[in-house]
Amino acid sequence: MSTPAAAQPLPSLSLFALCQLDRLNQHVALRTPLPSWAGAGRRLELFVYALLALAGAACVAAWNPDWYRALSYVHVGKIALKCLTYLAAARACLLVERRALQTMLFACVNLGAIAMFFDPREGRRRVVFFFAAYLAMAAWHFLMLRLFAEREGAWPWLAFFSPIAALVVVRYTPFLIEPLWKAIPGLSIASPAAFFVGLSYMAFRLSYLALEVRNRITPRPDFWEYLGFAFFLPTLVVGPINPYSAHRQSIEHPDRAVTPVGRSCLRILIGFTKYQFLGNVFNQLSYAGLLLDGHPHAPLDVFVAAVCYHLYLYCNFAGFCDMAIGAAGLLGIHVKENFRNPLTARSVKEYWTRWHITLSTYFRDVVFSPLSKFFIDRLGMRRAHHAIALAIVVVFLLVGVWHGAGWRFAIYGALHAAGVATNHYYTIWLKRRLGKDRFKAYQENRWITAAAVTATFFFVTASLFFFANDFPAMEKIFLAIR
Repeated sequence: MSTPAAAQPLPSLSLFALCQLDRLNQHVALRTPLPSWAGAGRRLELFVYALLALAGAACVAAWNPDWYRALSYVHVGKIALKCLTYLAAARACLLVERRALQTMLFACVNLGAIAMFFDPREGRRRVVFFFAAYLAMAAWHFLMLRLFAEREGAWPWLAFFSPIAALVVVRYTPFLIEPLWKAIPGLSIASPAAFFVGLSYMAFRLSYLALEVRNRITPRPDFWEYLGFAFFLPTLVVGPINPYSAHRQSIEHPDRAVTPVGRSCLRILIGFTKYQFLGNVFNQLSYAGLLLDGHPHAPLDVFVAAVCYHLYLYCNFAGFCDMAIGAAGLLGIHVKENFRNPLTARSVKEYWTRWHITLSTYFRDVVFSPLSKFFIDRLGMRRAHHAIALAIVVVFLLVGVWHGAGWRFAIYGALHAAGVATNHYYTIWLKRRLGKDRFKAYQENRWITAAAVTATFFFVTASLFFFANDFPAMEKIFLAIR
């Protein structure tokens, strides 16, 4: 089916808007001077403070839906009201000078906010079970952290693997908990993996905390500090995977030069535009929106759907992370960047230094660095490039499996492993063949850069076919092509 004539320019305009938002986002993230047309960002500070002052009334309104029932036709308005309520309460907690009381109140506000965002139509049973399961996992990991993280030898790995074990059980061995799942009537119609929202990101944050404590990067948190970090609302659902050391530094030594209010608000606006508007535009022309409508399609539609799915995924994920970073910035908490213009990467290797940066950093520190050292020790320095390539393959197979259970995610990981390993060998060959000066000229050539960026974009776009579609959906897409 062809796109309506009136809507045909919309994807192109959306892509142009996305490029401009990414340029602006780069200025905001690096705290460089804003473009002249974005100078209003500083004037947003007073507006944000006024909203936070009014959010005191929102705290009451959140528990009395009748107050804003007249606005119920705007679902986003309700979400915004809850967000302002949380931001006001969390900011008030962080202004408390007594450290012990501050951390306790901050943890309680984050836990209460999670409950506030639950849809009451899903029932109290689900909310109670969700909290009980998550608190039990967090408490168990805190106990492991307290017992083993600061000990010598291999003991800290028990603290590291305890949240990873919970993730593996829920996502990859659901049959172990399905008897319990079925024994609680009316709990949820969703699968266990779909029920435990944000478990992957929590598991990675808490496991990385164990390494930070073991390596003496940060002191071991007390229980309330730990809960405030584990259930920090802005990064709970889809990250970024912010390390505890950065989180603690922001709370103990707040610096508005790092998290300016105006720029944090602008960051939320950018993220909201990506997530709510541009993401929806591209989603309508992605695989599900374009090819799975039951009508025959030309082969060109597969290309359109593939590109638009890539752009939709970026807008959806990066937009949510922008909002999370901006919301945390309003609280004075610095959260690590998760995206840095990945669509302009000139290689698959560079792509993963720009896309989901905190996940790449986690796998680099936890898997790639120790594994490459292990392989180099076994193979010797003469074969170091092969050892690094082998570590790359292992890392990206794990990255693929982390995204989901099933062969399609393993295929996705294997494709990126092949892409990064190929780039690794090609770079080594090119440096030897060209030499230092000619290799630098090669890297700076605009035509080569344009070709490399285009090839990288389409390689990643093609690999996402397996990420986006299960095997029944793939079959429907192939049958729809005429």
